[in-house]
Amino acid sequence: MVRLRGHHLICLQFYRGEGYSKDFVENLYRVLEKAKSEGVEVVEGEDDVCIACPYNRNGICTHSDEANREIRRLDELAIRLLSTPLNSKVEWGSVGSVRDVLAVWKKEACKGCDWRGVCKI
Repeated sequence: MVRLRGHHLICLQFYRGEGYSKDFVENLYRVLEKAKSEGVEVVEGEDDVCIACPYNRNGICTHSDEANREIRRLDELAIRLLSTPLNSKVEWGSVGSVRDVLAVWKKEACKGCDWRGVCKI
């Protein structure tokens, strides 16, 4: 079972195969395949995507001074919008209804996102 934090439940739905490095991208593909075959455990903080991120330092995002706080805000927003509680176990195909929450997500999460240029949203 894959461990995913809140915002990854939404953002990985639109992943296009790009990232920080070859290792990071390969990890994302492994995570997605495992999520599809084994399901997802919704976690708080560092997850199976974060472990391969070059900005991850002991479970904290160091991408910018505000990155970790912003990521936690996005995690909380995603969990609230998807009605998927922490520590729940879900099938990847049944992760809330992403399409139903997309308008709010775009308004509140996408506008300042560094990944906008490589997102299929």
